[in-house]
Amino acid sequence: MKKRVLLLCLFPALLNAQPMQLIEELGKTALYGDIALSSDGKNLAWVQSTAATTAKQTFVRAASGDTAPTPINLEAAGERKDFDLAWSPDSNTLAFFSTAGEKNDQRQLWLANRDGAGAKKITSLSGYAARPRWSHDGKQIAFLYVEGGGGGGPLFAAQPTTGVIDKSIHNQRIAIVDLATAQARQVSPPDLHVYDFDWSPDDKMFVATAAPGPGDNNWWIAQIHKIDIDSSKATAIYKPSLQIAVPRWSPDGKSIAFIEGLMSDEGFHGGDLFTMSADGSDVVNRTRGRKSSISALFWQTPDRILVTEYVSGGSAISELSLANGSVATLWKGDEGIHAFGNFPNFGLAKDGKFAAVVRSDYDTPPEVWAGTIGQWNRLTNDNSALPANWGKAESVHWTIEGFYIQGWLLPPVNVEANKKYPMVVLIHGGPSSVTTPEWPAGFGMSRAIIAALSARGYYVLLPNPRGSYGQGEDFTRANVKDFGHGDLRDAMAGIDAVLKKYPIDPNRLGVTGWSYGGFMTMWTVTQTNRFHAAVAGAGIANWQSYYGQNLIDQWMIPFFGASVYDDPAVYDKSSPIRFIKNVKTPTLIIVGERDAECPSAQSYEFWHALRTLGVPTQLIIYPGEGHLFIKPESQTDRLEKTVAWFDKYLS
Repeated sequence: MKKRVLLLCLFPALLNAQPMQLIEELGKTALYGDIALSSDGKNLAWVQSTAATTAKQTFVRAASGDTAPTPINLEAAGERKDFDLAWSPDSNTLAFFSTAGEKNDQRQLWLANRDGAGAKKITSLSGYAARPRWSHDGKQIAFLYVEGGGGGGPLFAAQPTTGVIDKSIHNQRIAIVDLATAQARQVSPPDLHVYDFDWSPDDKMFVATAAPGPGDNNWWIAQIHKIDIDSSKATAIYKPSLQIAVPRWSPDGKSIAFIEGLMSDEGFHGGDLFTMSADGSDVVNRTRGRKSSISALFWQTPDRILVTEYVSGGSAISELSLANGSVATLWKGDEGIHAFGNFPNFGLAKDGKFAAVVRSDYDTPPEVWAGTIGQWNRLTNDNSALPANWGKAESVHWTIEGFYIQGWLLPPVNVEANKKYPMVVLIHGGPSSVTTPEWPAGFGMSRAIIAALSARGYYVLLPNPRGSYGQGEDFTRANVKDFGHGDLRDAMAGIDAVLKKYPIDPNRLGVTGWSYGGFMTMWTVTQTNRFHAAVAGAGIANWQSYYGQNLIDQWMIPFFGASVYDDPAVYDKSSPIRFIKNVKTPTLIIVGERDAECPSAQSYEFWHALRTLGVPTQLIIYPGEGHLFIKPESQTDRLEKTVAWFDKYLS
């Protein structure tokens, strides 16, 4: 009770929302993940949770009609987490991973009937497992497996590292379980870390993106391999110039499609669509010059591919004809829609016409929809009572240096005439990413800050500057060797544009961001004193020292052109610490203790410098957290501290 009273004192009434009340309200949001649509389009499954909890349970229901979702019940006590749903080719059986009845969140593979009944566990794994994929004959299921080790990628908390570090590598391999015998075996080479894969149409081979371990680091140098299942022999067939994702075999087995482009994070895909012959020859960029970023692909026939793509600050679903190069857009909207990778929300039936999607935006909480593409019907109603206690977002645009920049602007929940309001600029991570409208309760509640600030009387500007997805590869590559420079000019031009049109007080500006957005926050306060408060989350203060501290240094080479040991100057010119004496802005610094992507040492270095120079600052390191905060109490405290900092200096 004392803590609650103290919080209410720290956050005096402003408009009609308190941070704690908002967090509690958003915490009730039902979240739908890992959506899976059966091949025949008749059955749908998803993993459901709430924003305030970590438990995740699988639900199934018919993809049309008024039937209620059915939870899949597993005979196991305690909290469980379900992941990675996949329907059998005949649409009768659902495969998924669950931690039900296991210690230390160990995942096992389960099967259930199409109606959710008859669930049974079929594996006894020890180690990380993910992404089940059925063979075309329905007799086997392949999945990614780190035997005896952890996984999940660098978003999650890094394990403590002691002893001989080089010997701690556990590669992620492809394993296959035979459903007739329930026997599992690993079929990819032990010296390769596999990131994604697809069965060949004859079920004799895999196409995969893979690289030698350590896996968290080497995704950025992965190549496309063919892996023979009987011999476990892997043959590299394509070495990309940039990053690759989503390799998929054509229905006739003659071609392979994939996405290639400049990508800063595994699982957040964007780039051009490529095809090549199954032997790696005849590589063709099918979307060269297209003003979008392809995020997922589905072969329909040997000469047609359906894609999801980011377009400006939204997304689209389009179909490409390989025969004549034509593209037909089937749906386009402001929402963020993609399949595969991190947090997928789209599934497609075999006919390429019927689809399922989790839809949400800043005004509408998430629900599950299904139907013909673009003519979806809502199937759930769990969030209908949730209010949007923040302002109505609108898309804003401006131009600078020949670039057309898009962003999103949320006003305060109430805007009074003849009154000016503070504004916080929130810069997204990546940099190869994009801000699309989304109900602010997902992704570890990291987006709740948008709602909290709007509800407290702030404008919030979310720019998609150069380096973002949504406007083609040239735009995504426009900040290569130029981190912080051109993209900051883009953000500052956006501020000037909205100041001309909206009642924003130019003397009460704040800036914040996480990951690359945290770097941009640190960089911004070293380059300008226009901001009167800043909150840098998981930032990077010194690119030179960062290179030797993080666990994913390979991501930097495509962006900087060389390693720090070969070209230290290009890293130095974008390091906030080089300009640290310019800072006058009060800056709160937040990071997870075990962040593998942006180590806490970077936040400490920036805080130490500001403290030495007498700039108002505070550093908060959250115990046990990684790049993505998992604990609800950490998420809540992070939001409260952020809002309090801006209130202190901008109210």
